[in-house]
Amino acid sequence: MELPETSLSRAIDPWLVRIGQWASWLWVVLLVVIVFNVVMRYAFDQGRIEFEEIQWHIYATGFLLGLSYAYQADVHVRVDVLHEQFSPDLKAWIELYGILLFLMPFIAIVLIYSVPFVWSSYQLAEVSQSPGGLPYRWAMKAMLPIGFFLLLLATISRLSRVWSFLFFNRGARDGA
Repeated sequence: MELPETSLSRAIDPWLVRIGQWASWLWVVLLVVIVFNVVMRYAFDQGRIEFEEIQWHIYATGFLLGLSYAYQADVHVRVDVLHEQFSPDLKAWIELYGILLFLMPFIAIVLIYSVPFVWSSYQLAEVSQSPGGLPYRWAMKAMLPIGFFLLLLATISRLSRVWSFLFFNRGARDGA
């Protein structure tokens, strides 16, 4: 379904694309860290917990930053068995209600609870409990509200496009 651009989506989407393109390089970094960790462990018998943890951190960061890009670009996973059979109008209505009833409340809950979660970690100067683990656990936890804030921006952009499609683009859809 091709949604019209809006002034809001033109302001938000380029930022999300840039962040998504930047975050895509994290997967290359993750691959290098994994290969290095495997070589160190099996070739030199040198297992390092900090490399294990940095893998988790890179993976989580890439995933959380990639959410907004995937939603903005409409390349996220969905159940297409039924969806592909629907008319563009029905798809847009499902999208609208999905955003308003499910996605926005979910994002709000995550943001409301993740900020105190990060703040508490920062105040405690939380570090990994593993010997040789990474410090600054709050920085990793901060990716949760950052990622969901970006997802909120992507959702607002998408909502403006769906709204425009449903309520302001009638003539273009009807072939007039």
